[in-house]
Amino acid sequence: MASGPDLFVVCKNCGAEVSPYITECPYCGTRLRKRAPKIERDGTISEPKPKRSRGTRRVRPPRERRVPGVSAPPMGRRPWATITIIGISLGLWLALLWIADFDVIPFDVSVDTQKLFYGAFAYFNGWYELAVLAGIGIYGWLLERRHGPIPVVLLFLIGGVGGLALGVEVEGEAFVGANGAALALLCAWAMRDALAARRGEEYDGDLLGTAVISAVVFLMPAWVPQASWVAGGFGILVGAFAGLLLARVSDS
Repeated sequence: MASGPDLFVVCKNCGAEVSPYITECPYCGTRLRKRAPKIERDGTISEPKPKRSRGTRRVRPPRERRVPGVSAPPMGRRPWATITIIGISLGLWLALLWIADFDVIPFDVSVDTQKLFYGAFAYFNGWYELAVLAGIGIYGWLLERRHGPIPVVLLFLIGGVGGLALGVEVEGEAFVGANGAALALLCAWAMRDALAARRGEEYDGDLLGTAVISAVVFLMPAWVPQASWVAGGFGILVGAFAGLLLARVSDS
């Protein structure tokens, strides 16, 4: 006795119940079968036999292009924390070109939270700003795509604002710029690959290029008086510690 036709089939991708007479799922577009089923006279459904062809090669799906060291992010996520930091810095740079009163910038030797916060976004040397914002843009973006925006914001505040405060206390001078934040983000991102290299494992990042960029940012105080050596060293320590924590969280 011939069995009756199935009332529906279940899509393997989305789990929806769809008609057995269609070839694609109307909900997610998944291909259910290559050809439409053949309906016999008695109402039964028979699957068509696939045609054999000689020399047919199996087509592999296109390989997804990814930036080395970055896992695939959720669809639609953008590094808004990094974009915001760079946007504020560039906006303040343009504003300072037309402002004659720089009272908001921490030129006096005092640890004022408001002035230090402004100072982390302020630059009076174009090359200094280019080096720091390049470091923040590259490694802030990489770190945010890997761990989200919260570590980026915290490292900028601790390494940037905290680095300026420590530089004022230790060196007795006022500084601007977020070289400490750039080095903190750089070290936090590179720590996982550095640990993998130490264990003899494969890693995706470019540690040599990272070392060159870190050296350029760290040596900026040698040419720019507004940059702090103490802030840069503090950013390296903060970034290395944060990188160890983030690497342990990722491996667990």
